[in-house]
Amino acid sequence: MTGVDPDRLDDQQLMKELETIHRTRHDTLLYGSNDALRAHNDRMAQLEGEYLRRNPGRFVAPGRTRDGARERPVAAEGGRGARPVTGTVAARTPVGKWGPGSTGGGSGAT
Repeated sequence: MTGVDPDRLDDQQLMKELETIHRTRHDTLLYGSNDALRAHNDRMAQLEGEYLRRNPGRFVAPGRTRDGARERPVAAEGGRGARPVTGTVAARTPVGKWGPGSTGGGSGAT
């Protein structure tokens, strides 16, 4: 294991470790080796697991649950990827960074 065992960290140290690993996540995914990504995954799981163990009754924002997310309004005007809403569930096709239906493979075909 890399780093201090999470159960040996005090609450402040644990939060600092979590903030650091979340901040570096995107770069590790995009530019890290498979071994680096695997180590990052393992460490993140250890830290998050310890946080959840210490905070079983943590506040969960209603909008961060599946039901709460379904009740969020869709982007009102002209927002990229905005689609009409049917009932309370948006009738949307996922739109990625490269546009509707694109996989970002660079071929130009969708």
